[in-house]
Amino acid sequence: MNEMQWNTIKHIERQWSAEFAKVDHLIDRNQEKVLSAFASAKVTDSDLSGSTGYGLGDRGREQLEKVYALVFGAEEAIVRPSIASGTHALAIAYFGLLRPGDTLIYATGEPYDTLQTVIGVDQEEKSGQGTLRDFGVHFHSVALKQDETIDVPSILATIDASTKVVAFQRSPGYAWRRALSVSEIGIAIAKIKHTYPDVYVVVDNCYGEFTDVVEPCDVGADLVVGSLIKNPGGGIAPTGGYLVGTKNAIELASYRLTAPGIGSEMGSYEQYRLFFQGLFLAPHVVGQALKGNIFAAAAFTSVGMDCAPLPADAHDDIVLRIRLGSAIQVVQFCQAIQQSSPIDAHVLPEPWLMPGYQDEVIMAAGTFIQGASIELSADGPMRPPYVAYMQGGLTFSHVKLAVMHALEKLGLLEHGLTLKW
Repeated sequence: MNEMQWNTIKHIERQWSAEFAKVDHLIDRNQEKVLSAFASAKVTDSDLSGSTGYGLGDRGREQLEKVYALVFGAEEAIVRPSIASGTHALAIAYFGLLRPGDTLIYATGEPYDTLQTVIGVDQEEKSGQGTLRDFGVHFHSVALKQDETIDVPSILATIDASTKVVAFQRSPGYAWRRALSVSEIGIAIAKIKHTYPDVYVVVDNCYGEFTDVVEPCDVGADLVVGSLIKNPGGGIAPTGGYLVGTKNAIELASYRLTAPGIGSEMGSYEQYRLFFQGLFLAPHVVGQALKGNIFAAAAFTSVGMDCAPLPADAHDDIVLRIRLGSAIQVVQFCQAIQQSSPIDAHVLPEPWLMPGYQDEVIMAAGTFIQGASIELSADGPMRPPYVAYMQGGLTFSHVKLAVMHALEKLGLLEHGLTLKW
């Protein structure tokens, strides 16, 4: 970094100082909520330790789940290191709630690639893998409107007597659309529940936690699901996932987590400190990622790149979508982010056909926790319109440095000195 590049960073920070201040206020509000939950649960030093074997009477596990329920406005929670990913947590939710002959409706268009595998969207290709469709569960998706808002009339028209679950995916996944806010999901939930009170509403909250002062359970969701190596783990939780929601929905999911008759009463882990501490740090860490997204969007758009969301737009997840236009540029961008990472900076990622994905995908993740997308990372599928998805950042400083490096590698810094404003 030379002096001209440092001056560019200062310029962007001054230009968008009001947006950064809004994020600071959001951090404060969410930090207060998390701190209050810890105090209400009366978390003690002994709760940071765990158990072995069956884990019967594991107070650390029980306290961690109590804190999560309080933070996310839920009646009960499941928070387990044994949940391998957000997709795994969603599979627990759907297999827990749905029975043969039931229908699952996705109210935000086609689900993320790995969820399509769980559902069995392509039945011929996925048959026999134990998908929802293998167990006789039907599936429909309802696209968003042209203006990227939730099409409530079409959702209500699609629900029938077999419909058991209506699901919302907050973050767009590998789609070029905005993330959905908690408030607009809440409006949709209220209209669905008014007509169909017995239908379960599930929200995939991945990448969305702490980007607002409210969470989906606060606006009526029955079950909300996410990953601990994303937002709520604060960059410290080493693994795991969570489900929060109503007592009934959590109980049904718990029987899929372990076994009928056992549910959430068992499950051990020898140390819970990192999970508690990660949750405590999560509001601040998510705020760092949001600031990084605002900065990156300002920098990339200033050189003519197409980004979403723009700096002044609502940031309802921690993902910045950057339309690059070619497979080569997606690879170059992701490799630049990898080179700016603390771990494996010397490695050049290449596209490959990852399990659960429909196309080759490149993933840059030089992270302390493998695949932790609350840490700065970037990825994208090798398909038109060739978009790179950048997310996370444990510190704002790291994101700023990585963005400048990416612009330089893409040849968008004039003589390697300053942005082409």
